[in-house]
Amino acid sequence: MSPTSDKLLAKRVGRVGALVAQLGLVAIWILLWGQLDWMTLLTGIIIAIVVGQIFYLPPVDFGGRFSLWHFTLFMSRMLIDIFIASIQVAWLAMNWRYTPKNAIIELDLHTHNDLIMTWTVESISLVPGTIVVEADREKRRLFLHILHVTTPQEVEKIRRHMQDTEARLTLAFGTHEEVRQLRAERQNGGGLS
Repeated sequence: MSPTSDKLLAKRVGRVGALVAQLGLVAIWILLWGQLDWMTLLTGIIIAIVVGQIFYLPPVDFGGRFSLWHFTLFMSRMLIDIFIASIQVAWLAMNWRYTPKNAIIELDLHTHNDLIMTWTVESISLVPGTIVVEADREKRRLFLHILHVTTPQEVEKIRRHMQDTEARLTLAFGTHEEVRQLRAERQNGGGLS
């Protein structure tokens, strides 16, 4: 490729990343208002443009790849996890004999993509009984508070499950190189749970 075509490609990728960030801001605005109508959509677009022009938003490296199949698998597993965890947390809350046995665990991420790391943090925190208490961007490490952990085997099971969440997001949104790297690592270490 010539230097001119490289610059055009970089500019196009930058625009796609900016568009993804803008759409994300509009989606957050709609979710904050809890309704979808023309006024909410219009004000969300205006606010996203103003925020994008006034404040520095770090570049979003979207990679331009999306797998509907892997996204569907991710969302299905996420909904199952939320349903099961909700029942477990409700049971613990009603069980008057329950003695808290919680844990803070360290989770090393494989991705170097800030967007996938952010979505992993949000996905983990949405499941009742788990929350990310610290995220170290440089070391790609998360610290999670987990409700009701009694054995070291449970800690390892939870750690593998959270890494599988990251893997599902990488398969859905990661670049071709990230997906190749993930599949190579998974061949050596096992499959998704």
